[in-house]
Amino acid sequence: MKTILPEEVKKKLEAGESVHLIDVREVDEVESGHIPGIKHIPLGLLEFRMNELDKKTPYIMVCRSGGRSGQATAFLESQGFNVTNMAGGMLEWTGEVK
Repeated sequence: MKTILPEEVKKKLEAGESVHLIDVREVDEVESGHIPGIKHIPLGLLEFRMNELDKKTPYIMVCRSGGRSGQATAFLESQGFNVTNMAGGMLEWTGEVK
């Protein structure tokens, strides 16, 4: 499984790179603070909503600590998606929060 550190994600965003972030936390967690520009798909709904994603697009999966996003990464990878887990999750995120 590919992983990326929150600091690397922050640098990509600051450099203006097109980054596709998917936050798999629950609604209340996302409402309490998330990275601007995320797509929110709770982990429990991922298998039902993966049709909203494009297999040609690289995605970075985000959760609170990296556990649920790791599950999401493994699942989407098994379905043929290009996904990377943001290790450490929002607990390690030092960038902008909306």
